[in-house]
Amino acid sequence: MKKIMMILSLVFVLTALSACGGSGGSHDEHKDHKQHENSSEESSQSLDWDVQSFSFKDQNDDAFGSGNLKGKVWMANFIFTNCETVCPPMTAHMAKLQQMAKEENVNVDFVSFSIDPKRDDAEARTKFGENYDADFSSWHFVGGYSQEEIEKFAKESFKTPVTADPNSDQFIHATSFFLVDQNGKVVSRYDGVENTPYEQIIKDIKKLSEK
Repeated sequence: MKKIMMILSLVFVLTALSACGGSGGSHDEHKDHKQHENSSEESSQSLDWDVQSFSFKDQNDDAFGSGNLKGKVWMANFIFTNCETVCPPMTAHMAKLQQMAKEENVNVDFVSFSIDPKRDDAEARTKFGENYDADFSSWHFVGGYSQEEIEKFAKESFKTPVTADPNSDQFIHATSFFLVDQNGKVVSRYDGVENTPYEQIIKDIKKLSEK
């Protein structure tokens, strides 16, 4: 927990420094990601989205898919291990949520889908998760698909675009946390970078778990 808090503190400082810089930085990057996410026609629809059936690979390179999540409440996000802007704070916030869920005995899984499958092999995903003290028993770092597959999956299941940045080796993608219910429906989403509503998320997970 101390490591998570240290990471969150460091992310906050770096974000503040970057936002004050003349070149823009993390704060502006986050706005760019949010604008890109909200530019999708489908993003304006009410949340009640069916997550498409999938069969991918987890950080152990073992088969992992929708069957493993059947009947479970889970939280999803999209990241890549080479990310220089929004992924570190997103993952730190997810780590805090996992810790809070443990402390409050809340049963929930976390799934981080890599959007850079070419570089993010199982070893890279494992190392990335370890950097945030992820408990792999309930947090799955997923890959094992093509670039086209993850872009299609993100758009069809989470109504969010994923696209390569033409000016760098980075990607533009959703910065939201998506809450999925036991029936495989996306029911809520939250900002995963700034002002992440930890308490509200845990409350919403508890409410779903009681159904």
